[in-house]
Amino acid sequence: MAQNKARRARLTTVDWELSRLGAQYDLAMSAFKFDEARELQERIDVLEQERAELAAALPTSAPPPLAVPVPIVVASRRGRRRLRR
Repeated sequence: MAQNKARRARLTTVDWELSRLGAQYDLAMSAFKFDEARELQERIDVLEQERAELAAALPTSAPPPLAVPVPIVVASRRGRRRLRR
């Protein structure tokens, strides 16, 4: 249980780092800094592999329960006074 908690925490950290590196990669590519972008892509590849391994090691969670429909009550117009303009 504690090991799964540690894996989930690491997975969250890896996701955050991937997001940050992805933004840096986009900036490097738009600035035509291809060497920097290549280095960032290598780091992204390593983290994506680690993310896949962490996700595979974690137990799958149960699907969320289905939403229960909420009945809608429509009030009848009988008994209401109509406003005239």
